[in-house]
Amino acid sequence: MSRRNTRNSDASLSLTPMIDVMTVLLAVFMVSMPMLTSGIDLDLPQAGASALTGDDRALQISVDREGNYFLGTDRLSREDVVRRAVAMRGENPQLSIMINGDHSTSYGAVMQMMGALKDAGFARVGLRTRLEN
Repeated sequence: MSRRNTRNSDASLSLTPMIDVMTVLLAVFMVSMPMLTSGIDLDLPQAGASALTGDDRALQISVDREGNYFLGTDRLSREDVVRRAVAMRGENPQLSIMINGDHSTSYGAVMQMMGALKDAGFARVGLRTRLEN
């Protein structure tokens, strides 16, 4: 007589643990994202009651008092910032860029970055400001 191996298995999948994990990950990302975008301490110039505060989804490029360029918290040369921005545009053709220039930085440093981005083909480049008190 041959023996048959029979298994009683429940093939259903419980989604509750996966949903719990995804909820925790979402909460962690929501809490940590503002910390990732704060980056460099800048004193933004005032520009009236309707200031450009910047799109949260825009690529943030900062120019500090000494004219150093930052992408996030990474200090880079102007050419490296443009190179990385072009690479990011490959993933998102509608990429917009906000330049955060410190109040005390030279106008030339900000305009050189803006010009380099325009030369690289970026149409959506803006300057971030803060509201007047």
